[in-house]
Amino acid sequence: MAGRWLDLRWALSVLCVLLMVETVPGARGPSTGAHISPQFPASGVNQTPVVDCRKVCGLNVSDRCDFIRTNPDCHSDGGYLDYLEGIFCHFPPHLLPLAVTLYVSWLLYLFLILGVTAAKFFCPNLSAISTTLKLSHNVAGVTFLAFGNGAPDIFSALVAFSDPHTAGLALGALFGAGVLVTTVVAGGITILHPFMAASRPFFRDIVFYMVAVFLTFIMLFRGRVTLPWALGYLGFYVFYVVTVILCTWIYRWQRRGSLVYSMPVTPEILSDSEEDRVSSNTNSYDYGDEYWPLLFYQETTAQILARALNPLDYMKWRRKSAYWKALKVFKLPVEFLLLLTVPVVDPDRDDRNWKRPLNCLHLVISPLVIILTLQSGTYGVYEIGGLVPVWVVVVIAGTALASVTFFATSNSQTPRLHWLFAFLGFLTSALWINAAATEVVNILRSLGVVFRLSNTVLGLTLLAWGNSIGDAFSDFTLARQGYPRMAFSACFGGIIFNILVGVGLGCLLQISRSHTDVKLEPDGLLVWVLAGALGLSLVFSLVLVPLQCFRLSRVYGFCLLLFYLNFLVVALLTEFGVIHLKSM
Repeated sequence: MAGRWLDLRWALSVLCVLLMVETVPGARGPSTGAHISPQFPASGVNQTPVVDCRKVCGLNVSDRCDFIRTNPDCHSDGGYLDYLEGIFCHFPPHLLPLAVTLYVSWLLYLFLILGVTAAKFFCPNLSAISTTLKLSHNVAGVTFLAFGNGAPDIFSALVAFSDPHTAGLALGALFGAGVLVTTVVAGGITILHPFMAASRPFFRDIVFYMVAVFLTFIMLFRGRVTLPWALGYLGFYVFYVVTVILCTWIYRWQRRGSLVYSMPVTPEILSDSEEDRVSSNTNSYDYGDEYWPLLFYQETTAQILARALNPLDYMKWRRKSAYWKALKVFKLPVEFLLLLTVPVVDPDRDDRNWKRPLNCLHLVISPLVIILTLQSGTYGVYEIGGLVPVWVVVVIAGTALASVTFFATSNSQTPRLHWLFAFLGFLTSALWINAAATEVVNILRSLGVVFRLSNTVLGLTLLAWGNSIGDAFSDFTLARQGYPRMAFSACFGGIIFNILVGVGLGCLLQISRSHTDVKLEPDGLLVWVLAGALGLSLVFSLVLVPLQCFRLSRVYGFCLLLFYLNFLVVALLTEFGVIHLKSM
């Protein structure tokens, strides 16, 4: 698995450039964050100052649609659909439950899209790029493995921080995911497989995460994020990466120096044999050739294309359970669309997943997807000189390049520059994730308006649960397979990346766009309750784990689950005003 991830600085620079282009000042209104879509008629309603959009449910039914269309606070900064207008302008009031049901169903499907895109297309291309760049295990593991696993959280935070009205959604999601992972996921791992924790990695990760939470607590108290503060977040993560590398180097040096005594096995990293087993168990891109015919025959170009676009393995379908089959049915449209639009390079295969007809098709479709997902398609439909849309130019250029590639290569031999498709696949899958994350944020904000919920409570519940469920299942699977220590370490390593890079990069992009500090609008004292609960959960583990001599039992796991349930009850009671906290 050597070099299975790519360089963090390279990936973040690509995303910075990409998202900075996506949020140029000319693409939005001046200061209200108004939508760039055509202005809606006032329909007899006078223009008023910005009013909290959640007050729409207190108006007469006949006035709700005009309020949504004319109030800047009800407009989204991106996305393809206007969910608030759909609820209050296109659904009759008596069909509001049906609209909410449809929105929740679409939200769940978007979480499925995020998971499939990250696991089967985004992360494999990260692996291929890191192999090409020949990165070490340490650099790749603490940077791009975390980046691949936390892609939905990071993109959701970037989208939410682009608007001050949804910044609470990002904070709620990052804090909520932190509490969820450090209690429910960590507790579930110890319940499934009690184990002896590695002391040094545990202290290192939990101390760094506590410092990150403390910095965020100060940021909330100040109410704004300046440029040095945002750069400090990113710099602190770089310091964490350097610390991990140094600790691993010192650990290896001590092991080499130990010639007589055999130390207890509490490694900070996996051994080669463990990595091989985990790699074989967690290989996400398994559409390929598990069952080959006994007699070799030469496939035609059409057969190669049909097999490459088929997301279903019929032999595996027969052996799987009914639950797996039902979930696979929902995944099939997403997987087919992603196979058609996102190239994947697999360094572990002899042909590196080279499919000549499909890869040539990718040269046309992938750039088209990239241009149509930038700023929700705004740049794609822009006409050059008022004559030719940008997407037409992209299609023509892609077709020319695909034609040259098709006639200059063969089906049986992988071309020398095939590794470039990993970069194209990485960029395309990143934009798919960004587009899906934008829709997730917009739907959650719409549901918050309908139910009069704050963005913070939506972030700590629905958004945090949706973005963390994939990591939870992955960590539980690792624990059942006999790697509880690795899964437990991933609980802290991933959320450190999410909070530092999510807040730092999100605020940095917003500052570079608006040239002003990012102002935070916390939703009352609930944010403080959330931050305090996260800090308390970390202190709880920091004290209790050493007291157990780092032997994590099922009792410890059940205590963590009980802590999360208590936190959730307190947060919801605070949101609905049952518990009143004095103002600071």
